[in-house]
Amino acid sequence: MEFETTYDTECQETDRSSSRSEWMRGLREAVPVMLGFVPFALVLGAQATRKGFATTEVPLMTGLNFGGGSEFAAIQLWTSPPHVLLIVAITFLVNSRHLLMGAALTPFLKGLSKRKACMALFFMCDESWAMGLADTKRREATTLSLPYYMGAALALYWTWVCATYLGALLGPVMGNPETYGFDMAFPAVFLILLKGMWTGLRAAIPWLVSLAVGVLACVLLPGAWYVVVGSAAGILCACCFQGGRS
Repeated sequence: MEFETTYDTECQETDRSSSRSEWMRGLREAVPVMLGFVPFALVLGAQATRKGFATTEVPLMTGLNFGGGSEFAAIQLWTSPPHVLLIVAITFLVNSRHLLMGAALTPFLKGLSKRKACMALFFMCDESWAMGLADTKRREATTLSLPYYMGAALALYWTWVCATYLGALLGPVMGNPETYGFDMAFPAVFLILLKGMWTGLRAAIPWLVSLAVGVLACVLLPGAWYVVVGSAAGILCACCFQGGRS
């Protein structure tokens, strides 16, 4: 009995040590993306205060929504009084890609409790989603490393919330941060993520289809429909390629 108790204790300590190591690995690998978040978040915070947001309202919005694209769209549409239904509709359209991202991540959440799965999905953003899937494929695993994912996701979450708050505080002093080129940070971060997921030209064809259709929809359709149309086109193309291989 004493041997079994000692063995169980050692296993628990090993599991905790492994979880801490994975959490720190996720945090370390998220650092470059965190640095890319900062200038983009400063732009959002400064724009929000110019639209009349209180400094405390900015981190409240970014913390509860945690979707940069939809937050920028909401700020651009913000008036006094605000058109609430329009802002809600556009926010839903821009964030609708999370439905597809969550569906793609779900098979790798097997074995997690509903509480842990919902927590992982709440903190999911484009970057943490891409990092989690890329790490899973790199390890040739069938399940997501939750400590790794949460280490990255929480680091990105708090960087975004704190940096948007800082942008709201510094906005009146900085003026328009876009004049410094800060708005280029977001596209740069996505290019880095795509490089990390690159496995060859054939596998990238759905990306290119999604890009082309999204740009065309942006030109021809009003609002944020290009997000839905581009995402759906990329998924359909990927399914066609997968079916062809089968």
